[in-house]
Amino acid sequence: MKQSIVTLDLEGVLVPEIWIAVSEKTGIKELRLTTRDIPDYDVLMKGRLKILDQHGLKLADIQSVISTLRPLDGGKAFLDELRSTTQVIILSDTFEEFAKPLMRQLDWPTLFCHKLEVHDGRIVNYRLRQPNQKQKSVAALRNLNYNVVAAGDSFNDTAMLMEANTGFFFRSPVAIQKQFPQFKAVESYADLISLIKQALQ
Repeated sequence: MKQSIVTLDLEGVLVPEIWIAVSEKTGIKELRLTTRDIPDYDVLMKGRLKILDQHGLKLADIQSVISTLRPLDGGKAFLDELRSTTQVIILSDTFEEFAKPLMRQLDWPTLFCHKLEVHDGRIVNYRLRQPNQKQKSVAALRNLNYNVVAAGDSFNDTAMLMEANTGFFFRSPVAIQKQFPQFKAVESYADLISLIKQALQ
């Protein structure tokens, strides 16, 4: 019998979208764009770094905003309940330098994400753990004979959901749901945990 494991996206599923919070704090509208809007992550990140440079924003400025964020309402309880029944890995396209304060509030779940290159406080570049790390992580887990159940909300989660044995959308935009109708979409943590538990059996 296969063991099961759950992989979750972070932003939009458990915590607020970091870049949207930075946009609201700074008033820079272009920083509101996420993988819900721009599927190509490299294009999205290069655009963000250019905007930060133009406005003289440094890593500390973004970390200051992140320090004010809290998990989404019900997100911590959902994750706690899930972790009491199965192993959970968070697969995120965020960065270690951003995620730590949020991971602390979630009681340090396992997180696979990327790293930033910082020089004199400026974010000069970013380093992907590897391209398509969400999909490749799920493929590796399946190769280890795990039954993988995945949930996410954006374009950059779809490869993970397709690679998993079972995938769900959580609070995802209707436009994305229409492009990928094979994934059941839910809006509440109660519905999501119910579906995940069914898929784990």
